[in-house]
Amino acid sequence: MAAGTALHARTPRRWDPAWLRPAVLLVGLLIAWDLTVRVLRIPPYLVPKPWDVVMAFRTDGAELAAQAVPTTIATVSGFLLSALFGIPVAMLIAGSKRVEAYVYPLLVFSQSIPKVAVAPLFVVWFGFGMAPKVISAFLLGFFPVVVAGVQGFKSLDPEMRDLARSMKASWLQTFRMVSLPHALPSIFAGLKVSVTLAVVGAVVGEFVGANSGIGFVLQRSIGNFELPTMFAALLILALIGVVLFWIVDLVERVMVPWHASQRTEHVTV
Repeated sequence: MAAGTALHARTPRRWDPAWLRPAVLLVGLLIAWDLTVRVLRIPPYLVPKPWDVVMAFRTDGAELAAQAVPTTIATVSGFLLSALFGIPVAMLIAGSKRVEAYVYPLLVFSQSIPKVAVAPLFVVWFGFGMAPKVISAFLLGFFPVVVAGVQGFKSLDPEMRDLARSMKASWLQTFRMVSLPHALPSIFAGLKVSVTLAVVGAVVGEFVGANSGIGFVLQRSIGNFELPTMFAALLILALIGVVLFWIVDLVERVMVPWHASQRTEHVTV
């Protein structure tokens, strides 16, 4: 067993970058998409071919890149507000049963209200600008941060908190050295969900009242039956979500390098 372990330890790691397998899967999906459209003879006004989408990037790429800027700004702003307000609210809920009894049920109740239904109110209240999109992104990204934060702060072993108190640690020291590090993995899990939902929230805000952004491009493309441009805009949205998710994951690796979720070792059978 020891010899086998030593031999396994000496075996050089094969070159297998993280992006390779998703890229292979993406190519396979594109081929399947093209074959399905050709074999079933689906009209281009229903589902375009992948090449048509590529040509849409070629002809409308500059406009799509420009329209992606306000969508990204609204997404990042709403996400940052979700983290800025969500984490303190999670701390209050986890630290006080009275706050949890009053606030938590209202938060859960608010999630049953479709954001698409209330988004037009933001346009009425705040006008046609960046504010409705940011608020919509904030509302969709807020709840996951709160739920994950509450779970993280509540999962702290009481004995660890008692140990910190027995060592005469202040509340701030206990929070900084015990509570927050323990809750960070759960908080980052909520932030990853939040950042993807913030993209959806920004697009919802653009649907109901905006003259710029990827949501505006989607509405215009659907109205003009420009399916290749619409699919290209959807790919831009997916790319925004993937990049922002990757950034949050990178920040997590820097801030929580000690957690089990960041270990790179894999057990092979």
